[in-house]
Amino acid sequence: MSFWKWISTQGKSKQEKAAQILGLSIFAFLLVAVGNIACQKEAVEELVQEEESTGVKEGLNEYEGTVEVGIGKYLFIPEVEGFDIIVQGQIESGDLSTLVDKEVRGEGIFSADRPSILVAQSIEVKESEKEWRTVFTKTEEFVLDDYMSQNEREEFPILSDFSYDKKEGWEGKEKGKIFGRLEKETVTEGEEQKDIYRIIVLDEQGKEIAKIAVDTITDFAMYYKNKLRLFEDFWFYITIKDTIEWSIRRRTREMFQADVLFCGIY
Repeated sequence: MSFWKWISTQGKSKQEKAAQILGLSIFAFLLVAVGNIACQKEAVEELVQEEESTGVKEGLNEYEGTVEVGIGKYLFIPEVEGFDIIVQGQIESGDLSTLVDKEVRGEGIFSADRPSILVAQSIEVKESEKEWRTVFTKTEEFVLDDYMSQNEREEFPILSDFSYDKKEGWEGKEKGKIFGRLEKETVTEGEEQKDIYRIIVLDEQGKEIAKIAVDTITDFAMYYKNKLRLFEDFWFYITIKDTIEWSIRRRTREMFQADVLFCGIY
C-alpha cells in the first residue's frame, strides 16, 4: 500500500469514528430527553390520579362536612377524606374545638407539595337550613411549626429491646419512635389542676415493660390521637431528654423524659 493511500485510509477511519461518536452523543441526548419527558408525564399523571381519587385539584377547592376534631390549628372533617385542614389565625370563637360536631363549609388551598393538607381560606358554620355564618377568613400566611410529614417520620428509628433498668438503650440517642399507650393523670398543684402524661411502653404481646415521662405534647400529636380515637395504642415519635435518676426509675419504672412530636398507628 502506498504512503498516500495509507494516509487517506487513516483519515477516513478518523472521520468514521467522529461520525460514530457524534451519532452516539445525539442518541444519548435523545434518551435523556425522552426520559425527562416520561418522568414529567408520570408526575402529571400521578397528580391527575390524586385529584381524581380525592376529588380535589391544585389550587382552590371547596369543602363541606361535620367537624370531628379541632385542636390547635388542625381541623378534621371526615367528609374531606385524606386531608388535614390547617386554620392559620383566629376564628370568631377563638378556638377550633368550638366547631366540633358542627356542620361547616369553606374553601381551602391544595398543593401537590403538601398532598395531605388543605390550607383553609374561609370557614362558615351552618346555622339553619338556609343560613351560614362566616367564622374565619384567612388573613395571614400559614406556618407548619409542629406539623410532621411522612418523610420526617421516617427519620425516627424504632426504639426496642430496652427497659427501665438498661439506660444504654436510650442514652446518647436524640430521637426515636416507640410503641405504647398514653396515660393521663390529673394532679392538684396549689389551687390549680394539672394534667400529667406518661407513655406506657408495651412489648409485642401488649405487656407493660416501662414508662416514659412526657414533658410536652404538640398540638399535631394530640390532634392525631383524637383523630384516631378508635385506637388505644400508638407509635409515639419522641425527642429523648434527661434520664430519670435510678432511685425514682426503680420505683416508678419511668426511664426518661421526652417531648411527643407525633403519634400514629405506624
